[in-house]
Amino acid sequence: MSHCCTFTISNNCPYTIWPGTLAGSGSPPLQTTGFRLDAGQSVRIPSVPAGWSGRIWGRTGCKFDANGVGLCQTGDCGGRLQCDGNGATPPASLFEITLGSVNEQDFYDVSLVDGYNLPIFAAPRGVHGSCNATGCSSDLNL
Repeated sequence: MSHCCTFTISNNCPYTIWPGTLAGSGSPPLQTTGFRLDAGQSVRIPSVPAGWSGRIWGRTGCKFDANGVGLCQTGDCGGRLQCDGNGATPPASLFEITLGSVNEQDFYDVSLVDGYNLPIFAAPRGVHGSCNATGCSSDLNL
């Protein structure tokens, strides 16, 4: 399988978040399925394969022990730092994407179908054609 892109996840919130990832059916898990991201930090997830499909979300208010066991106030994924195939418990703002393989078109959106817990904004970079940024960059809880 060829690799087509890198995801960069940035935390522009003034507090720590714990992003989680979930591959769609038939897609391999990303290199990480959960991690800590302090305010102002960014993490790159390289080598995302063409045709990959899945979702990424931010968790808040998390506490994990040395073994990665714990809980998050929002977006929890089975009480673990690594989501390992578990989706987000609502409320969770979602970034959903399917990367093109045959027709080379990518499809992505920001979804509030599982509720809202964080502002989320997606902006493609280094792409060909007309790709729009999408998201909800305001805090809907205010």
